[in-house]
Amino acid sequence: MKVPTPYRRVRRALEAALMRALLYLLRRMPVDRASAIGGAIGRAVGPYLGVTRRAERNLRLCFSEKKEAEISAIIRDMWDNIGRTAFEYAHLDGFRFYEKDSAIEVHGMAHIEQVISADKGAIFVSGHFANWELLAAGLVQRGLPVMTVYRPASNPLADEIITGLRHAMGTPHQAPKGPTGARMLLSWMGERKYIAMLSDQKMNDGVEAPLFGRPAMCPPAAAQLARRFGCPIVFASIRRTVGAHFVIEVQEPFFVNKSEDRTGDILAGVNEINRRLEAIIRAYPAQWLWLHRRWPD
Repeated sequence: MKVPTPYRRVRRALEAALMRALLYLLRRMPVDRASAIGGAIGRAVGPYLGVTRRAERNLRLCFSEKKEAEISAIIRDMWDNIGRTAFEYAHLDGFRFYEKDSAIEVHGMAHIEQVISADKGAIFVSGHFANWELLAAGLVQRGLPVMTVYRPASNPLADEIITGLRHAMGTPHQAPKGPTGARMLLSWMGERKYIAMLSDQKMNDGVEAPLFGRPAMCPPAAAQLARRFGCPIVFASIRRTVGAHFVIEVQEPFFVNKSEDRTGDILAGVNEINRRLEAIIRAYPAQWLWLHRRWPD
């Protein structure tokens, strides 16, 4: 393990201190106000950051028919959502599902009840839509034993803070991406439990599959696990309606075939995930995180 330089250690400590101070301030205001402030900052700053050029390129690749004004509007709204999501982290433990006047509506609960009744476990898959952190919380509040998959932050002190927020939200079982996390997932699914993961980021050693008609390197873990354990994949998406209010859509479960062609079975599963991802992105383009390097240059 590479030892960080003194400069990097100081920078990490300052970043973590600023994060804790911001979270402290945000927790002392209503979630809708915190969300609105984050959205305003996102709209004001985000479009002028260098990384926005990647979002512009991705949008032109996927929506060649859209005019520049439409792309600019999507990017502005994307940054609004990113800012809101960041500032809502301070309130993750305050979101409640399945209650009267809840800020989150869940559509498709019958599909969740279906996989619970089957008692085979399930893999819940989504993408970076709206406030993606809330998807796993909805499953936990239904009473499901859920393990989430996450990519650790580059700053370990910041990662510790984020992990703590997820714990407070009710998702203490977290598997980091990599060999250690893979072993945790295998053990977890062996007990017919539930996994929640985001499957829309580039994975260099993944499976090549089309997304928006273009080849993209995609994570195969959901399809691999579903095939191995004979459990369903449940695709779900979350959409921001207004402020810190959301709608979660749970789709009908599907299974990955288990034939003699393991590679073909997994590719078919990845293709189905991509098909569902693309449909939601097309319907609500401003609510997806266009900043990923999803397609080759």
